[in-house]
Amino acid sequence: MKITALVPESLMDEVKKYSGGKNVTESLIIALTDYTNRQKLRKAIQKLKKNPLEFADDFNAEKIRKVNRDL
Repeated sequence: MKITALVPESLMDEVKKYSGGKNVTESLIIALTDYTNRQKLRKAIQKLKKNPLEFADDFNAEKIRKVNRDL
């Protein structure tokens, strides 16, 4: 998708510096991908805080190791 955006040059310089992209397009793709991944992770963490994972009462690490070994 072709986009025209007004971005401060100082911000673009930082994006290019920290992303390590070869050009503006690659740098923006890296930065936006990183941003969206961080937001997804933040939402997943919030979801886990609301509904924490719980181990089953009969959970046993040795049983799990045996199951994994038998695969």
